[in-house]
Amino acid sequence: MSIINQATAPCSKCGQQHTVTVYRSINISENPELKDKVRDGSLFLWECPHCGQVNLARYETLYHDPAAKLMVWLIPSGEVSESQMQAITMHTKAMGGYTLRRVNDMGSLMEKVLIADAGLDDVVLEMCKYVTRLEMVQTAIGAEQKDEFMASVFHFYKSEGEDDSRVLTFMYGLGGQMQGVNIGMNIYQDCAGILERNPQIRPAEGFARIDADWLASVMA
Repeated sequence: MSIINQATAPCSKCGQQHTVTVYRSINISENPELKDKVRDGSLFLWECPHCGQVNLARYETLYHDPAAKLMVWLIPSGEVSESQMQAITMHTKAMGGYTLRRVNDMGSLMEKVLIADAGLDDVVLEMCKYVTRLEMVQTAIGAEQKDEFMASVFHFYKSEGEDDSRVLTFMYGLGGQMQGVNIGMNIYQDCAGILERNPQIRPAEGFARIDADWLASVMA
């Protein structure tokens, strides 16, 4: 079930303390209206009634979409109770077929939800990001921007089209601007093939953290 609490937080601009709503657990089957707010990030924003500043609320939450068999644990601090994580892992294992993920920031939670809604595999997409980044740094990025580009974070943004003609879009920051790059499903399928031939790359069961750092560690 969804667990909704109240907490006190200071405004980042005026410093005044206010009561804000925090969602410790989000169950989309019980509260479907929360899904769009997770997808666009508005669930984690609150406006200061004193000065009008829009603030980001950073808190731990467990996102659960039973229909998609997806759980994403947002843990901003990076610290987690291993016993609690193990208990939830065993519970979902009994239900079968769940994808369990752990993220440290709101943007990554949004991305995991977008990926699941697009019917894509986030492990395959991380491989796609890796391949696309290497190709771009060799062919499309100037020498003066290479360090900044390699340090940027790629996020899945959208999927358009049908079947093999689908186009996948990644967004990343460069030169103070958000940039986009499109890839075809042929790249996605090629990366899926690599993972199929190398199943040891995939994470073990449990709340895995699937991101660029994880992929770099398994590709090393």
